[in-house]
Amino acid sequence: MTIRFHLVVLVGLALAVPVAAEADPGPPGTAAMSLDARAPVPLTAMMAEHQKRNMRDHLAAVQEIVAALAADDLDGVAEAARRIGSSDTMAAMCDHMGAGAPGFTEMALGFHRTADTIGEAARRDDAKGALRALGDTLRTCVGCHAAYRQEIVDEDAWRRLTAGTERPQAE
Repeated sequence: MTIRFHLVVLVGLALAVPVAAEADPGPPGTAAMSLDARAPVPLTAMMAEHQKRNMRDHLAAVQEIVAALAADDLDGVAEAARRIGSSDTMAAMCDHMGAGAPGFTEMALGFHRTADTIGEAARRDDAKGALRALGDTLRTCVGCHAAYRQEIVDEDAWRRLTAGTERPQAE
């Protein structure tokens, strides 16, 4: 595959992912924050930082997928996709983080299931399918960020907002 082909694919991928038409909410605590119509995901400060670290790692994995696709390294694509794919641990984390935001957990789990399809296509030696799956996965990222925002709450508020909402985990 040529560099030109990869550039055309990457530009096409970028155009396929809708851009959220959200106003910049400004820094937390400012008046502009009230303009942000996204649903809050209540999290303690420590949980919010943990979630941000995970999302940054998800973004790094996406970058590795793109680089591996550009190098025609489908084994590398599958390996990077595994980091953002579904697992029991990831499901438990999504459930915990989204306990106070209706619909968040389902959207987060959908992201990870969609990411599984990247690796599945790569393992079939289907680069075009992996690109399509990557586009679908990025679309879930954009959709989630357009729908939800973090809201830092204290421990008592988090417990109150999430009481009885988490599903029991498999033993």
